[in-house]
Amino acid sequence: MRPARALAAALAEGPLVLDGGLSGQLEAQGCDLSGGLWSARPLREDPGQIERAHRAFARAGAQVLTTATYQATFEGFARAGAGRAEAAALLARGVGLARAAGEGPAEVWVAASVGPYGAMLADGSEYRGRYGLSARELERFHRPRIEALASAGPDVLALETVPDVDEAEAMLAAAEGCGVPVWLSYTVAGGRTRAGQPLTAAFELAAGRDQVIAVGVNCCDPAEAERAVALAAAVTAGPVVVYPNSGERWDESARRWRGGSVFDPGAGPRWAAAGARLIGGCCRVGPRETAALAARIRPKGTAPPHPA
Repeated sequence: MRPARALAAALAEGPLVLDGGLSGQLEAQGCDLSGGLWSARPLREDPGQIERAHRAFARAGAQVLTTATYQATFEGFARAGAGRAEAAALLARGVGLARAAGEGPAEVWVAASVGPYGAMLADGSEYRGRYGLSARELERFHRPRIEALASAGPDVLALETVPDVDEAEAMLAAAEGCGVPVWLSYTVAGGRTRAGQPLTAAFELAAGRDQVIAVGVNCCDPAEAERAVALAAAVTAGPVVVYPNSGERWDESARRWRGGSVFDPGAGPRWAAAGARLIGGCCRVGPRETAALAARIRPKGTAPPHPA
């Protein structure tokens, strides 16, 4: 882990390229992600596949690699038969795999993914929020995992795909004092959080918090991105993070994606001009799109991607 403010200093110099959807790359490599652990399943069964997926994004030009811990929780691992000690080790493994994959001539940062409570439920609740839990209950849920990930030494915690302001507040409280900076990223639809709250209020939650190095949106339709970036920049006067999905729609009953991708790497410079400093893709955005995005927004003088 680099010094706590190192990534914030890097963002002041220009935008950094995030990776894309890790689950899609794992599936492309033949991994079985069925079950409640989703992309965290290979942490236990085949960790080499996760490092391989990270390397694919690093070779494509990603400067930030996000760990396979979005759906990794003590509760989820317990359902899979892993005790707390093993679960903590698996969370730390996620950080270590990303760190190992980032070794090379280019500077690569590691973001430890912290998904919302709904991700642990594995029923799509992260796209609704409002789980019927109090902010204190949500904070108690998130704190042990955040502490375990922070102790593994990532450069930043990615509090991501957050569906409502109440959970965002709980996650920020759980991360307070952990010694690692965070970014806060909401999933949005129709210009509001998935729980229906105004984005202005959602972004204001992060304003003035020294630990928060960026706020923004992820796992949303690309059409939502530019307006959200501009609003987040205006509300917080700080760096913005943006990584929408491909724009395809998951059909839960058919267990397949519907529609075609509308993710446009050419939008990257517009997002940067609007205030984004961490720019990438989420679900169904792969290394090819990451490479195209990196070619458009990579700051001058940045080290080249890893050799193939």
